[in-house]
Amino acid sequence: MFKDRQHAGRELSRLLQPLKLQDPLVLAIPRGGVVVGQQVALDLKADLDLVMAKKIGAPFNPEFAIAAVDQDGHVTFPPGGDTYASPDYIQNRALHISKQITEQVADFRQGRKPILVEGRDVVVVDDGLATGLTALAAIKYVRRLKPRTLVLAVPVSPEETLDTLGRYTDGVVCVLKPFPFYAVGQWYDRFDQVTDETVCHILAGGQSR
Repeated sequence: MFKDRQHAGRELSRLLQPLKLQDPLVLAIPRGGVVVGQQVALDLKADLDLVMAKKIGAPFNPEFAIAAVDQDGHVTFPPGGDTYASPDYIQNRALHISKQITEQVADFRQGRKPILVEGRDVVVVDDGLATGLTALAAIKYVRRLKPRTLVLAVPVSPEETLDTLGRYTDGVVCVLKPFPFYAVGQWYDRFDQVTDETVCHILAGGQSR
């Protein structure tokens, strides 16, 4: 169990230290991943920025992710999975969600330019994974930016999700790999919702609140 996201970040840092990353850059997935990523960046003396992706929900159940959209508008589907929706539905949702991502990223950065990824050792951080579909979309986006190495770091995730995402990264670091797995929040004593204001504050160089 983790006390909170800061505790999870410290545990992740402990596992990342032996990798001896050069000029590390932490890219955190909002919102909860930014709190974890802040702690990792502090411990590794790394720069901190964000990477964003959002799910496309199924027509019959918006909470069921059938695909995910990244910051460039690229659509990622589950590896080997069915789409459960028509191409028109996916295209229309992708356009809408891509616009949302663009607006949110601009709000979070508050006029700051993104930190250059090319040639750096990059760590993509979230506060936990279930299916990992949005994380996969984020990883594919970061890979196109040509990092020197790309590592995924999460406090908790099912083993099968890590196995899938590991094929798209240079390494995967995870503290807890529980079985059976029900939800990310069950492995935290405190798992409050992170606000947009907190994300903005952290990215502006403040401490998490």
